[in-house]
Amino acid sequence: MEIKLYDSELKIMEVLWKEGDLPAGKIAKILNEQIGWNRNTTYTVIKKCIAKGAVERYSPNFMCKALVSKKEVQNYEVEELVDKIFDGSKISLFASFLDSQSLTKDEIQKLRKLIDKME
Repeated sequence: MEIKLYDSELKIMEVLWKEGDLPAGKIAKILNEQIGWNRNTTYTVIKKCIAKGAVERYSPNFMCKALVSKKEVQNYEVEELVDKIFDGSKISLFASFLDSQSLTKDEIQKLRKLIDKME
C-alpha cells in the first residue's frame, strides 16, 4: 500500500475498521458525536479517501467500505517514519524507542518473545 493518509482521513478509516461497511450518514453521525464534525466535513474527507483508493463507495445509501487494512496503514506509516527520521534504519528506530521509553517487565518480556519468534 502506497497511500498517505492524513489525520482527518484516519478518523474515517478508524470508524470503518471498527464498525465495518457503513453508510456515509452513519459515519457522519459517529464523527459528530466523537469529535464534533458536521456532515459536510465528513463527506469531504470521505471523498478524499475515495480519491486515494482507501475507501470504496457503493450503493445504496452511499455505503463506504475500507479498501486498506489498519495493519497496511500501520506498516506504511512505520516505513515512512523509519525512512524520514532514521535514514532507513529500523535498528535506529528501535534503539531510540528503547532509550526514550520506560518499559515494564511485562512489556520487555513480550518484546523478547516477539524477537524470539522472528528468529
